[in-house]
Amino acid sequence: MIRVLVVDDHSVVREGIKRILADTMDLCVAGEASNGQELLDKVSAQACDVVLLDISMPGRNGLEVLHHLKRMHPRMPVLMFSIHPGCQYAMRAFKAGATGYLAKDSLPEELVTALRKVVRGGCYISPALAEDLILEVTRESDTPLHAHLSDREHQVLCLLATGKTVTEVAEELALSVKTVSTYRARILEKMHLRTTAELVHYAIRHQLVD
Repeated sequence: MIRVLVVDDHSVVREGIKRILADTMDLCVAGEASNGQELLDKVSAQACDVVLLDISMPGRNGLEVLHHLKRMHPRMPVLMFSIHPGCQYAMRAFKAGATGYLAKDSLPEELVTALRKVVRGGCYISPALAEDLILEVTRESDTPLHAHLSDREHQVLCLLATGKTVTEVAEELALSVKTVSTYRARILEKMHLRTTAELVHYAIRHQLVD
């Protein structure tokens, strides 16, 4: 039996995953966590074979948590589960140590297939996203400016692009307003932008926000 530790801040998502895996003979939810710290606490105390990790969580996002998790348990397979289908998120996830990346709008059968594959030592990515990744890495001269941001800067960029204020971003990430303002300044400088409005237009143009 493959034991899955499910990490998502939405209980309805965790319940949905439990129901999907309940219909399989070889997969079960061995534990669940609603945030990154809860995952890091549980993964050492609770036996599991694979972590199904959401990217978009309050506080430390999935990519940041993934860095910590791989330092603690470098051999633990991690399947990232995300509302973001774009290849930029997938590339960041694989660089951080993920063994698979799956969009949340995927079919239940694909989730089961992906979990089985990463546990057996393989990597998983959907065919459509794999094609996008290939195109992305072959366009070296066309690398978008946001690809040069750190994971935290990328997270702040996406939150600001949804219309959140610096104060709201600070509250969501449990950071000080000053720290978020510093991130905003760095983002604008790296991307050669002047205002938050320009940043929002950029994010929409490059499909970084839904």
